[in-house]
Amino acid sequence: MYLGKIMEIGPLESVFKHPVHPYTVSLLAAVPVPDPKFKRKHAIPKGEIPSAIDPPPGCRFHPRCNFAVAGCSNTVPDLVEVDPDHWVACPVMAKG
Repeated sequence: MYLGKIMEIGPLESVFKHPVHPYTVSLLAAVPVPDPKFKRKHAIPKGEIPSAIDPPPGCRFHPRCNFAVAGCSNTVPDLVEVDPDHWVACPVMAKG
């Protein structure tokens, strides 16, 4: 969930092993690893977290998303089933 909207939902194993939404990928990449030599594979989302009182139009994650396209800024994405019981609110990544 990001700014009050569900970005991805599904069985624990499916979401953790095969995250689809860029926000889910970012969350899982932020989990601390107790190895000082470990290097992150995914970048931290760019920009500042938008206001929860006045969230951005369209997909709420679009201002920080590396995969955002023009439609992301004005259309609230529906949840799309990408695997059995695994849903994502990102038409860009759901196509992949």
